[in-house]
Amino acid sequence: MSRRDSHSPATSSSARLLPLGALAAGFGLASAALAQTVPTQPAQGAAATADALPVVRIKATVERQGKDGYQATETRIGKGKQDIRDIPQSLTVVTEKLIDDRNLDNVKEVLKNTAGITFQAAEGGEEDIKIHGISLQSTGDIFIDGLRDPAFYDRDTFFLDKIELLRGSGALMFGRGSSGGAVNQVTKQALLADQNQVDVGFSSHAGVRAVGDFNKRVGESTAWRIATMVTRSDNDGAGSSLNKAGLAGSLRTGIGETDEFGLTLYALDNDNGMNYGMPWIRPTLAAPTSATTLLPLDPTAYYGLASDYNKGSAHYLMLDHTHRFNADLELVTKLRSANYSRDQRAGTVRFAAASLQPGKTAVALDSFGPSTVISRGTQLKVQDMQTLNLQSDLSAKFQAAGFAHSLQTGVDFAQEKKQVYAAYGAAQGGVVPAKPTTTIGSPNDGARVDESLRSFRTNNDYVSKAYGAYVQDLVEIAPMWKLLAGLRYDKVRGNYQVYSIPANAKTPETVQPYQMNIGEWSKRAAVLFQPNERLSLHFLAATSFNTSGDTYSLSSANQDIPPEKSLNIELGGQIDSADGKLTTRFGLFRATKLHERNTDPLSNLVTLSGKRHAAGIDVDVIGHITADWEVFGSFTWMPVAKIDIAAPGAEGQGTRPSLTPVYSGSLWTTYRLDGKWRIGAGLNARSSQQPNRNPGFYAPKFVIANLMAEYTLIEDALSFRVNVDNVTNKLYADSLYTGHYIPGKGRIVTVTGSYKF
Repeated sequence: MSRRDSHSPATSSSARLLPLGALAAGFGLASAALAQTVPTQPAQGAAATADALPVVRIKATVERQGKDGYQATETRIGKGKQDIRDIPQSLTVVTEKLIDDRNLDNVKEVLKNTAGITFQAAEGGEEDIKIHGISLQSTGDIFIDGLRDPAFYDRDTFFLDKIELLRGSGALMFGRGSSGGAVNQVTKQALLADQNQVDVGFSSHAGVRAVGDFNKRVGESTAWRIATMVTRSDNDGAGSSLNKAGLAGSLRTGIGETDEFGLTLYALDNDNGMNYGMPWIRPTLAAPTSATTLLPLDPTAYYGLASDYNKGSAHYLMLDHTHRFNADLELVTKLRSANYSRDQRAGTVRFAAASLQPGKTAVALDSFGPSTVISRGTQLKVQDMQTLNLQSDLSAKFQAAGFAHSLQTGVDFAQEKKQVYAAYGAAQGGVVPAKPTTTIGSPNDGARVDESLRSFRTNNDYVSKAYGAYVQDLVEIAPMWKLLAGLRYDKVRGNYQVYSIPANAKTPETVQPYQMNIGEWSKRAAVLFQPNERLSLHFLAATSFNTSGDTYSLSSANQDIPPEKSLNIELGGQIDSADGKLTTRFGLFRATKLHERNTDPLSNLVTLSGKRHAAGIDVDVIGHITADWEVFGSFTWMPVAKIDIAAPGAEGQGTRPSLTPVYSGSLWTTYRLDGKWRIGAGLNARSSQQPNRNPGFYAPKFVIANLMAEYTLIEDALSFRVNVDNVTNKLYADSLYTGHYIPGKGRIVTVTGSYKF
């Protein structure tokens, strides 16, 4: 397969970075000026002079990292390091310990084990994640260490220390997108310690997973860390195989000192199977649409081709530098270059035409059986992507005008390039393999086609450049009261080119360009009431926006359409137990999409004609109830959700939006019986919900049960854990689309051995 280079003219990297370099230079001067307002202490034995700043060593500022428990107390989702109680917004942090205990090996599985999140099984196979019924797109609202991670791929957890889920408008921190929220993946970093761990697991469907995590201290302030992962499975419980490998490393020097430097390398390669989903069905052909339901099949039943696959890769290099002027003032700069690839060959699974069915009629449950014929269509996604991110963030604590300030400010730059390829049709000289049908009684039939026969051309490409600058200040105006105010400006330019050829020939080629030029402000304001160390209450209002180019798709219909805008209002708080080991966070929210893009079916033009809102409460309970009893609970109750304004042909005005269950939640708890045994159990639940476009039927509600038992053979050295997921082998719809659903994983038993040395 041939992939052409992008058609965009080349520009030098130095020219691209000049505007940001000028901003960074001015930013450095500003930080130096701030440094003069904060008292500093001379290094012991050194004389402070008028023209030289003292050396600063702040060993105590090194962040803790590891598997201490489920409770997290600090976060950097607000850019600088902050106490979670100072984040006036619904935030769930899933730690590495919880990820391990629940046996979660990819980011989607982690998100499924929180609340307020649903998944749309989009046409391209990727999941359109929704929070509170508002899209959180996999191409725009997922981040790694605060930097946008815009490509679609199977994100693994082998190199993650924790995952942070922010619900509601997040544009102040992250810029465009983030209307529903943001997901931040926090990677593992080298530590000043010698510690190693190897985990090997064996699971149902011939599954094996090996993960290694090796950390070595090589100097007073220098350490390296390497993580490895290999996963294989014939069938992961949802009808597709797994074949993935990862290698990542972190090198840090100057840890905790005035200047700290870091290098992170990451490589992940997937060559997985692909389950595109199963069609919905009605009890009888005369039954109303509202009676539509799931097929009565084992969750592992697979009707795609054996040759279907979903290959992908994510490779990146990140450099970071932290300069600590003193204990209260630091400047963090990150530069990351990433390359992604995707090659998906899959097909829609549908009931074959009535003329091919045994009874020569359309299929319903009353005629459904082993002889029902299934057809397999074609859905191809072949893409490449390259990104460059640079950001610099300043965090400062100081006294000014009689008040204590916690200031965060920064600038960022992002360049994203994407190339999308299309297969030549038969009339254009391409080879289009014919896909055989199968029957319900013949799952996993092993049928395949030769995908290597297809040839590809560039269908479209996209280049965007985004510049952002923000400032946010948390001011303590009284011993119990804090005010937060933030403002951000984003400038986004996108160039999108579509390459068209005749339907019956490979030439001539025509090029149609489209441009996007957006400048938008984002605002965030909050009041916090903190009467003591155990209680924090807040009221927040925040805005966000997303552009037509967030999905790298522009056309004559949407290139001039302004961004969608959202407003999030939340009244919430955090309550800690007397010993600080159990945290309860809650947030009463109202999320409103003020301007929603819709396509008018009469004119086929995109307009900002829509409006929707949702309201409810998020609750998290995380930490130790007793020294031996630990819990993680995440719940969302959303009784209010409504399409306020809808374009003709869109989701019905006055109806409940799609993919907005009334309740969703996850509960997980473990108990240590003695020095050797620890047991755990959990539930995942979602109420019924409609697929996109509100087709008039609901996917059934479900509750999934999971179990865990762990035995420690040698304390702090050797242990064994058994996980049983979906204990009852429950059939349920994991991701929804109008014409199909993706079934959730069936029962999976995993035995994992962990060796620490």
